[in-house]
Amino acid sequence: MKNIAIFASGSGTNAENIINYFKNHPKIKVSLVLSNCKNAYVLERAKKQKVETLVFNRGIFYDTNDIIEILQQKQIDYIVLAGFLWLIPKHFIRAFENRIINIHPALLPKYGGKGMYGMNVHKAVIANKEKQSGISIHYVNEHYDEGDIIFQATCPVNESDTPEKLAEKVHKLEYEHFPKVIEMWITSSPFSN
Repeated sequence: MKNIAIFASGSGTNAENIINYFKNHPKIKVSLVLSNCKNAYVLERAKKQKVETLVFNRGIFYDTNDIIEILQQKQIDYIVLAGFLWLIPKHFIRAFENRIINIHPALLPKYGGKGMYGMNVHKAVIANKEKQSGISIHYVNEHYDEGDIIFQATCPVNESDTPEKLAEKVHKLEYEHFPKVIEMWITSSPFSN
């Protein structure tokens, strides 16, 4: 069994969707949900699904190996970022090299980088009169949204779209594709043997 840890900072709709997708999977399980925000609703969602949770602060995450050691003790094989807003530190990336992925609500390399998350992304896409947007699922490196892209899916941006309408379209793509791409990534990974 391959174990996933999900890192999330917010309400956790993607995390819950991923947990549900792998609930009865023969080879993959979401074993832990971690958040940097003690009031994040993702923690409630995880508890309802009987998935263990952990909250951590900036000092522990950036200045120690405590979280890495916990992940190793719990035999976590892969890390999925689902709305996690902190930059992943180098020592984390080394410990889980090519085993951390993220989802971004735009078509990278456009609209990525520090501060480009959630509604900020959708507002920028609409302000620039883009004809399409979508999702990018990518490996995580030490720079925001710059890791190699694994998968992208697109949706049209209509002239009548508000940032909220565009967010709904992008969310649909996230729900549809993110769990399947995670499954494909893990089952085809050289670490999955």
